Amino acid sequence: MKRLPAQREGGFTLLVALVMLILLTMLALSSFNLGNSDLQIVSNMQQHTEATAAASQVVEEVISSTRFFTSPTDALANSCNGVPNTRCVDTNGDNKPDITVTLTPAPKCVKAQAIKNTALDLTNSEDVGCALGGAQSFGVAGSITGDSLCDNSVWDVHAVATDMVTGASSEVTQGVSVRVAKDDVATSCP
Repeated sequence: MKRLPAQREGGFTLLVALVMLILLTMLALSSFNLGNSDLQIVSNMQQHTEATAAASQVVEEVISSTRFFTSPTDALANSCNGVPNTRCVDTNGDNKPDITVTLTPAPKCVKAQAIKNTALDLTNSEDVGCALGGAQSFGVAGSITGDSLCDNSVWDVHAVATDMVTGASSEVTQGVSVRVAKDDVATSCP
């Protein structure tokens, strides 16, 4: 009986072991890359969520004051870096701005509708300021039409938040209905 030399068998085993090692290495690398891409996706979602939260916070701040309909081009009290309608937000507590939120375009009046004197409730303190007064029909602007000194207006507030580090951005748009004086409607509404 003739046997194969031992050197040839050892070479084939080494070759199979090398192929298996390469396959295991490729499997480990692909699983690492999949895990890494999942981490990047989660990080991107977190940055986007933080930008959305910052934009929503600024929109809420804007509609909580009267500045957005008295001076729409300067709706934020303390602007970021002196740029009107811009707010810098620190999200990680290091006292450095992480997200810049810009009201662009400036808050704008979409619609204004006059409130009739007959629709006012004079027992309501907000309505008293809108009432024209007596029944005189000449010499008082709006008395012939029956309009009061106030209008119901609908405003559109749009904020764009951009993360300064990652570049993630988010936009928030909110409409708000506000009772405003006719003077503010004349200067800010179409």
